[in-house]
Amino acid sequence: MTKTIATPPARTAWGARARNPRFWLWAYGVALAIVAFWPVPVDSGAGPFLRAVTRAIPVLTYARIEFGANILMFIPLGLLLSLILRRERWLVLPIAFLTTVTIETGQAIALAARTPSVLDIIANTAGACAGMVLAAFIEALDRSSTRVSFDDSDG
Repeated sequence: MTKTIATPPARTAWGARARNPRFWLWAYGVALAIVAFWPVPVDSGAGPFLRAVTRAIPVLTYARIEFGANILMFIPLGLLLSLILRRERWLVLPIAFLTTVTIETGQAIALAARTPSVLDIIANTAGACAGMVLAAFIEALDRSSTRVSFDDSDG
């Protein structure tokens, strides 16, 4: 006789949430709003570190680091929206574009210490696009790993 041990309800509920891209999109959205609408630039305390990096690796200028950080910041948006909007995936880039335009407009209107930028819009949208590509790659890997070959031709 085998005994089955039931998983506690709290653990099951967390497990379901942890696998739900909508939950992660919500958590990401909260984090993105905090970063985007922080009253001062979020890298303001990183000046000495960024200067050391740009001195050690001259090709990594502050503008390039900031552009790259903006790309990285929007990869989760593209990835999560792609997982949620599987049939309407064409909506991911317009949503990302409108999100970043809203952020930059909000910074221009409400935050004197923040500098809105068209380059941020470009980098953020590119990050969402990279997230879409990552989602497609993950789905392709998942399909290829679950596909079973029944080729009996060699014997």
